[in-house]
Amino acid sequence: MDPTKQSISRRAAVATLAGLAAAPRPSRAQGEFPSRPVRVIVPFPPGQAADVFARIVADELSKRWPQRVVVENRAGGAGAIGMEAIARAPADGYTLGVGTSGTLGVNPSVLPGIRYDAERDFTPITNLVLVPLVIAVNPAFPVATVQDLVAHIRANPGQEFGSAGPATAQHMAAELFAYRAGLSMVHVPYRGSGPAMTDLVAGNIKLMFDSTTSALPQIQAGRVRALAVTTPQRLAQLPNVPTVAETVASDYAAMGWSGLVAPAGTPAEVARKINADVVAILRDPAVVARMAESGTIADPGTPEQFAQFIQSEIAKWREVARVANVRLEG
Repeated sequence: MDPTKQSISRRAAVATLAGLAAAPRPSRAQGEFPSRPVRVIVPFPPGQAADVFARIVADELSKRWPQRVVVENRAGGAGAIGMEAIARAPADGYTLGVGTSGTLGVNPSVLPGIRYDAERDFTPITNLVLVPLVIAVNPAFPVATVQDLVAHIRANPGQEFGSAGPATAQHMAAELFAYRAGLSMVHVPYRGSGPAMTDLVAGNIKLMFDSTTSALPQIQAGRVRALAVTTPQRLAQLPNVPTVAETVASDYAAMGWSGLVAPAGTPAEVARKINADVVAILRDPAVVARMAESGTIADPGTPEQFAQFIQSEIAKWREVARVANVRLEG
C-alpha cells in the first residue's frame, strides 16, 4: 500500500476509536430505575399508621432494588406540609409520598387555603392498606347492637362520641354514620386514638369510632365492646361483629387508608415499575399477614383504580363535611 494512504488509514482508524470512546455509552445506572436512593415522604410523625406501613414497603423495596428507599417524615398542618413537599418535588420517581384518607380524601373539603390539589398534583401509584374502623362502646353503655345504638340516640339526641381528632377518619366515619342514619351526635375530639380510648375504657365517654389497629387489643381484652365494623365486609379478626351496612345503612362504608403517590408528571414507565414492585410486595403472604396482625388489610391495585378511589373519597367526604360543617383551621 502507498505509505501516504497507509498513514491516512491509520489516522482514520485512531479517530474512529477515539470517537467511540468519547461517545456516551448506555449506562445501567442511567437506563434502569432506580439509579440512586429513593425517598418516601410521610406527612406525619414517626410511629403513626401511615409511617409504619410506609416503612414496611420501603424496607421491602430496598431488598428488591439496587438502591435504598428511605422514609422522610414531614409532619404538620394536618399532613398538608408533607403533601405539598411531595407535589413540588421533581417528577422523576425519586421522590414518592404517602397520601391518606385525611390528606387526599378529607383535606380538600375541610382545610382552607390548602396548597396542593389532591387530584391534579399527584400521580397515583397504588393504595397500600385499608384501615377498618369499629364502633366501640364502654361495656356499661346500655346498647348491645347497632340497632340499639340508633334507637338510643334517637331517644337521646346529642349523644357524645369520641374520635382521634377533628377531620380524622374516625371523626368523619361517625359523621357519615349520623348522616346516613339521621342522628344527632356531638363530637368530642381528642389528640389521637390513645387518649380517646383511655377515656372510653374509663367510662368518661361511652361511644367512639376508632381504627381496628387501636381498638382491637381493647376489644379482645373485653375492656370495650364492638358493635359494628365500618367496612363493606366483616373482618377476619372480628368475625362475629356485623358491618354497619348489614345492619342500619346499606350504603355505608368508611375506612382509613394509606396509598403511594408520586408528583404529577412522573414518567409512566417509572410509575408502572414502582406499581408492579409495590403490588408484588403487598401480595406477599408474609406482608399480608403482618398487616392483618394490626387489623389492617393490604390493598394493592392499579394506578387507575387508585385514582378512581381517590376521586370517590373526595366526593364522599366533601358531602359529609358540608352536612356536618367540618372545618379545620388553615
